[in-house]
Amino acid sequence: MKYRNNPSMVNSIWGYFFGPRDFVLFIEWHKFCPAVTIMLLTMKKNFILLALATLVFLSSCSKNDGPSSQKTPVTVKITDAPGYYDAINLHIDAIEIRTTSGSTTIDVAADPFNILNYTMGKDTVIAGQDVPSGMIQEIRLKLNDSGNEIWVNGVVHPLKTPSGQSSGVKLKVQDELIPDVAYTLLLDFDASKSIVKTGNDQYLLKPVIRAIPVATSGAITGTISPAESQANVFAITGVDTVGTLANSAGKFYFPGMPEGTYKIVVEPSVAGYMNKNIEGVQVAKASVKDLGIISVQ
Repeated sequence: MKYRNNPSMVNSIWGYFFGPRDFVLFIEWHKFCPAVTIMLLTMKKNFILLALATLVFLSSCSKNDGPSSQKTPVTVKITDAPGYYDAINLHIDAIEIRTTSGSTTIDVAADPFNILNYTMGKDTVIAGQDVPSGMIQEIRLKLNDSGNEIWVNGVVHPLKTPSGQSSGVKLKVQDELIPDVAYTLLLDFDASKSIVKTGNDQYLLKPVIRAIPVATSGAITGTISPAESQANVFAITGVDTVGTLANSAGKFYFPGMPEGTYKIVVEPSVAGYMNKNIEGVQVAKASVKDLGIISVQ
């Protein structure tokens, strides 16, 4: 065929498809082989559409690669497990929440407060702010160096914070902040484990705190009889153990317990009373499992 021996015509088609068009030569080519030129026109149209689609796709991908501007309203509450002290006053400065989309420091405006006022299911809001949505990577609770104190038998003692905690108390949380969906985080402060008495009658504050997503947890409560047994109570599931103390009325309360099956162990600290184990305690989210009266006589 004649077009095989016409390199200028072939180059013209090549240029038409991939570069500047040579309209006159294209017409001549069309006279020799109209089917091929129609095919090339169709290919060029499809090529342009494919290129545009690719640009749109790449543009959308590049927009999603940067930090998200979406926010989640977060409320932080605090509660406490009972301790055998008159009062424990804490002075919290800030809470830092770091997600896959960014980091936010929430200032806590509250003055020092007695954490022992918030036991047995009571809690108080200490902070609230919009936070970048995404998977939670880290939460830190930052204490003020001053204003932390403990009252024991009517005597006040300063609570010293170890220097290694200047960057804040790191809290373990594995959860996701969803855009525009309110999120409540409960900090469960364990008073009995957080206070360390030294040999020279000083007290150290080494906070032991559980961070609990409220929406995915339940609670366990009950009453130890007699209350004079001063029982320690433990909730065990798998390798995880959470402990608390029964209060002066014998009541105990475990807030923020993930769904699952627990073993409750009661260990009186006063001689003459029996240990008690309760197996198969089922906890469901957003509900309180009441074990009633548990006798240790």
